[in-house]
Amino acid sequence: MSDAHRLPQFVIAGAPKAGTTALHAALATHPELYLSPVKEPKYYMTDGRPPARDGQRGPGDAHSAREWMWRREEYLRLFDGAPEGTVRGESTPFYLYDRDAHARLAADLPGIKVIVVVRDPVDRAVSNFVHLRADGLEPEPDFLTAVRLEEERIAAGWAPFWHYRGLGRYGAQLRDLHRHVPPEQVFLLRYRQLVDSPRETLDRVSAFLGVTPGVAHTVAPENVKPYVADTVRYRALSRVIRAGAAAGAFVPPQVWRQVSRPLIAALHDGHAPRPRPSVEVRREVLVPLLPDIELLEELTGESFEDWKGDVSRGHFRERQQTNSA
Repeated sequence: MSDAHRLPQFVIAGAPKAGTTALHAALATHPELYLSPVKEPKYYMTDGRPPARDGQRGPGDAHSAREWMWRREEYLRLFDGAPEGTVRGESTPFYLYDRDAHARLAADLPGIKVIVVVRDPVDRAVSNFVHLRADGLEPEPDFLTAVRLEEERIAAGWAPFWHYRGLGRYGAQLRDLHRHVPPEQVFLLRYRQLVDSPRETLDRVSAFLGVTPGVAHTVAPENVKPYVADTVRYRALSRVIRAGAAAGAFVPPQVWRQVSRPLIAALHDGHAPRPRPSVEVRREVLVPLLPDIELLEELTGESFEDWKGDVSRGHFRERQQTNSA
């Protein structure tokens, strides 16, 4: 079988913490689609070699990098189980942010269809922060302080998942993607559409992918992390987790995943209601992003005025509960 029949025909390219896991799971319910059994293989973020260590210097980064699929044959095997005639796809939500991935996707897959999900960039950053705190990796207990440290961390080589503001600059990312992938091969949807009108949204995605609408259905989200308060217990456990993740960079990745499970479960025992950022915090995070939001509006012809205000809209389960009330 040639490579052409063992490669994806579409990717969910981003953004992280914008509903890509929920979309992946929903599309996997469609019998005419085949989603890779491994989510986030990150293959097109590599150049056929292991990811460089100088870009993996944040807590847990080096361990996580060991899970990237950089060997081509290993990546191709992800699609060997695809039934004849199905449309093959995978999800790596960092492809949108990684400009080198844009070029690699276009070169290897000229007809690739790219699905992009965008979310209020402040809400996305908060969810990103909560995720890393819930995993015991973010050492800074204050969200705004962590955002202020972003440029320093980037200079120090921390991986993209720590780029709280940067990952939310969708306008620049979409502009750069269009330089490699024609706009007609890119489908952009909003997180709020996926949560507020999932059936209609999945039908639109199905039409874009050329499969029968009305078949894919939503499944319960699995990637909503609990908010864990900053307590003495949390600080002690998270220090152990960060040390273990550093050591885990030198063993097979599944070993540390297995060892860390009870530690993370103990960490989550202290979960609390997720706070929303104050108006002042939201404004400080948002203001540098306003020119990029305007670029996104220019590129898409859509209004994102609701992102420019002082009100956050909450996370996936909060919105689902509001919609069902």
